[in-house]
Amino acid sequence: MNGKKFLKGSIIAFVIVWISLLIVISEDIYDRRPVISLFKMLQSDGSTEIVNFEVDNKKSNTNKPEPNIDKNPYYGDLHVHTKYSFDAYVFGVTASPDDAYNYAKGAAIKHPLGYDMQLREPLDFYAVTDHGFFMGMIQAYADTSTDISQKSFAEPFHNINRLDNLSVESAGERSNLFSSVLGATIVQPYSDLHPNVLKAWLTRNTQLALKSFDYDIHKSAWADIARSANEHNDPGNFTTFIGYEFTTSTDIEGGNLHRNVIFNSSKAPIRPWTRIDSTNPEDLWSWQDKLRAKGVDSVSIPHNSNGSNGQMFEMETFYGNAIGQDYVEKRMRNEPIVEITQNKGTSDTHPLLSPDDEWADFEIMDTRVGSRPPTYSKPSGGYVREAYLNGLTLEFNNQGNPYKFGLIGSSDTHTVAGSFDESNYWSKVGILDGDPENRGSIPLAPENRERLERYMQAFNQPVSTLQLDQGEYANTGFTQWGASGLAAVWAEENTRESIFNAFKRKETFATTGTRLAVRFFGGYDLSDINLNSESLVSEAYDKGVTMGSDLMNDDDKTPEFLVWARRDMNGAPIQRIQIIKGWMDNNSGRPNEKVFDVACSDGLEVDPITNRCPDNGARVNISDCSITANVGASELKTIWKDPEFNPSDKSFYYVRVLENPTCRWSTWDAIKNGYMPREDLHDTIQERAWSSPIWYIPKPSGVDVIPLGGTIQLRNVSN
Repeated sequence: MNGKKFLKGSIIAFVIVWISLLIVISEDIYDRRPVISLFKMLQSDGSTEIVNFEVDNKKSNTNKPEPNIDKNPYYGDLHVHTKYSFDAYVFGVTASPDDAYNYAKGAAIKHPLGYDMQLREPLDFYAVTDHGFFMGMIQAYADTSTDISQKSFAEPFHNINRLDNLSVESAGERSNLFSSVLGATIVQPYSDLHPNVLKAWLTRNTQLALKSFDYDIHKSAWADIARSANEHNDPGNFTTFIGYEFTTSTDIEGGNLHRNVIFNSSKAPIRPWTRIDSTNPEDLWSWQDKLRAKGVDSVSIPHNSNGSNGQMFEMETFYGNAIGQDYVEKRMRNEPIVEITQNKGTSDTHPLLSPDDEWADFEIMDTRVGSRPPTYSKPSGGYVREAYLNGLTLEFNNQGNPYKFGLIGSSDTHTVAGSFDESNYWSKVGILDGDPENRGSIPLAPENRERLERYMQAFNQPVSTLQLDQGEYANTGFTQWGASGLAAVWAEENTRESIFNAFKRKETFATTGTRLAVRFFGGYDLSDINLNSESLVSEAYDKGVTMGSDLMNDDDKTPEFLVWARRDMNGAPIQRIQIIKGWMDNNSGRPNEKVFDVACSDGLEVDPITNRCPDNGARVNISDCSITANVGASELKTIWKDPEFNPSDKSFYYVRVLENPTCRWSTWDAIKNGYMPREDLHDTIQERAWSSPIWYIPKPSGVDVIPLGGTIQLRNVSN
């Protein structure tokens, strides 16, 4: 009898405790009332558990070169998606992280449509950065041998990438899965009374509360990505990084806030921190800080600010609070570099923001990332140059500067293989844009129009085609995408430590896919250096600062800038070097910008009135994409002084190098298929590179900026 009473009492006590705990969790989740700290102490944060993914690497077949104290340029891609990304798998991509690294080292791999993808020359470093959000899950839905594939929501994904379905005819089905089915599948939580909800709350791992999520599959995909990076890492010859994409956005307008997170060693967290944990990038930085305290360093790299609807480089925090010094330090500690160019457009500047810059209208993507239908993205707040100016404005207001970042490029390929060559372009999203008709560069064949219409209806695109002179074209939006870009660093050697340190100190530059090399130094006695001396670089390091650095005021002297650019031997010759200056008027806080040509090809001289090089005569024959021979430079170097320098104005300077014009990918597509280029697209582009800036820091002005505002609160009066 006593045993029955004890059992009954135990069951009742368990139910009471269980219900009480669920009530506590409910109050916490729905933010109805703060939970006592005692209950919070029951939680643990598994996301900061560190795993050493180190593998036993076989020895390299080549010797490790000696480090170069003057540093070498290394080129790579820090934005690469494989089959483990939810969207890439839907787009027909079955290639693995191993395939990605083999491609970067020069191997040919297959596009989902069956043709070869191969680089003209191998890269120096590479990072697979699959979406952390639902990493590995879509492949598991498609694989009918997994337990999760047996659930009803997974049925539409079954065997989607079977061999006979890897064709352009499947584009409509894939678009529908991506646009409609996927979102409905992901948002399927367990009921509040389910044990997984309790487990999710206790471990601060919200994704455990989703029916559509399997933690073991997720961790397995992440471990495979880390394993592959470590196996392919070859110090001195080829560098890999463990990384992933933090895929977040603003809730209402869908402003893109995506970042790639790159780790510095073979160690990484047990799982990625994703938008399911938080959509706020500031929480990502806090997580990075926690990992750093445990010995794992990382950088997060914003990309596609052009598609953020002005949200990437705001003048306030994520929740609308004033930016302060703590925010500035936290952001700069975790985000020292930004991706300025990639497949989905370039984010240097916009014609509306820089109307006096003749080269501002370059590979502009003017829609929000992933918006359906494609929705306009407001330029202000979405471009790098304006962000640099906004940083000076915030600093003028004594709030600090959260936008003192360096620059890189990367591809954002979703085929594991970055497409950097205009003449051999496969775009980025597999089956959806893997042929010229679907990406809109040649007219649609009559039999393909109905297929295209179904495809675009799935993407909620009201107008699926566009009638032009040569016929009816797909109106997919892919024509705003480009064959870009590459991350480049100056580092002592091709190792994780050396290249990662370059990221941290911002000695980086970006290119649109070309292998231009750009040196940039600032100082006060650089004119003493012989530009033809073999010791030029070592003297520049000794006498000045390099890209990514601050140049401090020296008795109000006018700074000198040394710029040196070398061409890509597989690209076009160099046409000109420019220095882009931005500054804050110390008297008014008014931001300004100006573009200066500083070196011209073919012995031409900069006009001192217009600050522009004369036309060097470089042209493109659109009928076959041949370019003018014997025009342009293999290298340009100069020392430049700012003719409008004011020692009291905070300023930044960065370099833009322009090649001679060449055919754009859309023109190559057209002429290869017997058409003229589309009349509404640019026929040509000028491949380019951008250095990270040098910031000039004047002497303290002693002037206090006093904002008009403020209020009185009761506690102020009582004090």
